[in-house]
Amino acid sequence: MKNLKTVLSTLFLIVFSLLIVACSNSASNTTVETTATKEIKETVAQKKTFTVGFDAEYPPYGFVADDGSYKGFDLDLASEFCKRAGYEFKAQPIDWNSKDLELNQGNIDCIWNGFTVTGRENDYTWTFPYVDNSIVLVVRSDSKIEKKADIAGKVVMGQAGSSAITALEEEENAELRNSFKSLEQCPDYNSGFMNLESGMIDCLAVDIGVAKFHLNSSNGKFKQLSENLSSEQYAVGFKKGNTKLRDEVEKVISEMWKDGTFIKIAENYKDYSLTDMICLGEYVK
Repeated sequence: MKNLKTVLSTLFLIVFSLLIVACSNSASNTTVETTATKEIKETVAQKKTFTVGFDAEYPPYGFVADDGSYKGFDLDLASEFCKRAGYEFKAQPIDWNSKDLELNQGNIDCIWNGFTVTGRENDYTWTFPYVDNSIVLVVRSDSKIEKKADIAGKVVMGQAGSSAITALEEEENAELRNSFKSLEQCPDYNSGFMNLESGMIDCLAVDIGVAKFHLNSSNGKFKQLSENLSSEQYAVGFKKGNTKLRDEVEKVISEMWKDGTFIKIAENYKDYSLTDMICLGEYVK
């Protein structure tokens, strides 16, 4: 009887020990799985979003394609930046008049959309310029307006909040501006060209890239005056003081220029003469 008790005790101890080992292994596996899951979640969380504010009706820099997606030269550049820098790219269309509010509230990380440095040098933290753009004057092809002096007494229009309006409001253009019958503002350049075609206005002040597109696609409805209103440069604008993100973008843009990617992207927009307007090579050596 004593031997039987001894055997039973021994068996109990063996079974108990096995149960302890099994529980320990289970706990260990749970710990490993929990740790792995945590690491995956942390990796996903570390993939930062880069939100670009842009005007969805400003070709070739940003616009809505036929399939409803957002396209454009600047959006292509920003998307390539995100691929190289490890960001998740987000194109955020904005009301151009509210761009400062969107930027200051943190709804967007930057304004990357044919954004003019000239006259705004101290308002944002800028990358180096990459496009040398001019503000030109466009009229109907049957118009008798041939030069800037002919606009006196005429109705002129520009996009609200645009560099064209800024240029017209500058002191050097005060005499020209005061000669207009009126200076009107439109929400976007598509409506501006519609107003010009319908005869509601006599002249449209517009960026040369946008002008080239409409001139090339309008079957001779418009013509550009030989005298430019002003010259300007485009860059990426960040909230004042955000030099860290600016420097990161500049570094990648420089790499894109050196390996030829920047020009290849610009060549996708030949209808806008973009390759003739690129000035990045003056700043990246």
